[in-house]
Amino acid sequence: MEIDDRFAAAIERAKGLPRQPNERLLELYALYKQATVGDVAGDRPGGFDFVGAAKYDAWERRRGMTTDQAKQAYVELVDRLATGG
Repeated sequence: MEIDDRFAAAIERAKGLPRQPNERLLELYALYKQATVGDVAGDRPGGFDFVGAAKYDAWERRRGMTTDQAKQAYVELVDRLATGG
């Protein structure tokens, strides 16, 4: 199965994962954004936008990761989370 197919399947599987801690949700978010958009752009949210800033920071840590690398990492993370890891 090609990475695009595995990534699409992982997106669907992620919707059925048991409740995850915020750190894992940020990891999933960042990998998804890196895989679908590329490097983060724009200014980091400030002020009292704690959620926006956390998302920006998580995505920023993925800067330079290729689309395929991000897709592969997303698939692997979903696989781990689905098995309780």
